[in-house]
Amino acid sequence: MHRGVVALNRSFQVDLRGLVDLLSHHLYSSPRVYVRELLQNAVDATTARRAAQPDAPARIDIAVDGATLTITDSGVGLTEAQVHEVLATIGSSSKRDDLGFARGEFLGQFGIGLLSAFMVADEVRVLTRSAAGGPAVEWTGRSDGTYRIAPGERDTVGTTVRLTSRPGGEQWFAPPTVLELARLYGSMLPVPITVDGVEISGDGPPWRRDGRDPGLRKADLVGYAQEALGFTPFDVIELSVPEAGLSGVAYVLPFAANPAERAGHRVYLKRMLLAESVEGLLPDWAFFARCVVDTSELRPTASREALYSDSLLDSTREALGDQLRGWLVGLARTEPARLARFLDVHHLGVKALALHDDEMLRLVDTWLPMETNVGRMTPADFRARYGTIRYTATIDDFRQLAAVAAAQDVALINAGYTYDAEILERLPVLEPGLTVQRLDPTDLTTRFAALDPEVELSVRAFQAAAQRAMDKVGCEVVLRSFEPASLSVLYLLDRAAAFQSELRATRERVDELWAGVLSAFDKPVDERPQLVLNYRNPLVRRVCGLSDPALVTLAVEALYGQALLLGYHPIRPADATLLNRSFLGLLDQAVPAEERP
Repeated sequence: MHRGVVALNRSFQVDLRGLVDLLSHHLYSSPRVYVRELLQNAVDATTARRAAQPDAPARIDIAVDGATLTITDSGVGLTEAQVHEVLATIGSSSKRDDLGFARGEFLGQFGIGLLSAFMVADEVRVLTRSAAGGPAVEWTGRSDGTYRIAPGERDTVGTTVRLTSRPGGEQWFAPPTVLELARLYGSMLPVPITVDGVEISGDGPPWRRDGRDPGLRKADLVGYAQEALGFTPFDVIELSVPEAGLSGVAYVLPFAANPAERAGHRVYLKRMLLAESVEGLLPDWAFFARCVVDTSELRPTASREALYSDSLLDSTREALGDQLRGWLVGLARTEPARLARFLDVHHLGVKALALHDDEMLRLVDTWLPMETNVGRMTPADFRARYGTIRYTATIDDFRQLAAVAAAQDVALINAGYTYDAEILERLPVLEPGLTVQRLDPTDLTTRFAALDPEVELSVRAFQAAAQRAMDKVGCEVVLRSFEPASLSVLYLLDRAAAFQSELRATRERVDELWAGVLSAFDKPVDERPQLVLNYRNPLVRRVCGLSDPALVTLAVEALYGQALLLGYHPIRPADATLLNRSFLGLLDQAVPAEERP
């Protein structure tokens, strides 16, 4: 048997200072939320009293003098027993529920409320009188974890909370700061609120349905965006998700947004501001919109500064995405000129949606012009005119091939921009049987004319010398005849060869360790890059007539360098050395040697 140890159930001891430090540094983003929590408690109290007494007064008054703050409400109040249960018990959500604060119309959910006041105050006094009867009670809590309950003096039903600033926290009690925070969090609340006599509560959300003229209502919505968000929206989209008790608006940005940045939205919970930059409310593709919404059913996180990720938030996000998508479809049907202006600014968002939405794909196909070698046109116009969709996957390939392809009567789309290639590959969804073909540079060589046999025989010696010069850079020399004649040379390589070329260039720039890692990906390719000399070009014909092997080498190396630059290909150290040697060599040939006296 064990002696000397008695089995007892004991309560945990709570270090209030440590808990407040945890709240201020890890749960809340800023001490400023204490104003929101005080307003929340006051609104819940007035809501509870109105539920039992519909004619009861509902009012919240805040007074602040730089060192103290008081907030007085005409709410339901607390009895002495309730003070013990609610104010002196940390995390007392269940007690709040027993008192009737668990129903959907109340804001509070976590029982943390008043505790947040200790982030800015060392002492909190609560003077309260219950609507259920009984004397007034005064509760005084201190940041050291102690509290005192005593009889209070209060004639009317309701509660007054008085905070005294802790040293160093005076900035949170400055009257302008408190007024600004009260307006920020409480301007849409349905209860009249004053700060030092200044009314801060308004007429409710600007998207409310009332007797306003539609034009005036639209002006109010635009004015709200200008005041609260700092921009004049391109358009305003009304939002509604009854399942989430959500209503509000989406403001379409008048400027391009970065799709890589997570969009933040202004979210109210039962008309109390939850946060100004809530993420995850819209689908990722809808980065062109900023929402202002009020919800009664979406759950906040414990900090009440974000939304809890659950199935309801997922379905709400999908529903809001559908409503934005419907706005785009309607714009295409009724206001094509405005749609064109929208696409000029926000084409990335629409293209991202078109990757998995057929209706948006149709919109992009019909309305979004793409760059081609025969002028800008929509994919629908392009295939109506040319049938087969041919495209290059990179901007550099298009720059290199646009003129050459046009000379061969090959219409070509530049799909090197974000999402364009994927969208073109999806077009057969709209038109079954459509051929969509990615054009590799090497595909064009099949359209180039071979040299006449007698010409080919006459330049055989030149081609052999040129090949010996290009063997040093792993390139095959090809002589062809093609338009435009002004283009002297092309450097062509297929995708596999391009990858290996870039891999080798990277290996030459990195240290020995990474070079060893990259060597694992080095694989032989069947096709070498091709240096295609255009025999229709007058300069190339003169170069082909050179008989001096050294001069042939210099000329071909110079043409090789020009082809790399024209095609925007990476310049490896070996290529840079070759370019330098050919430039200096040709300069030496061009400048006659002179003997000095």
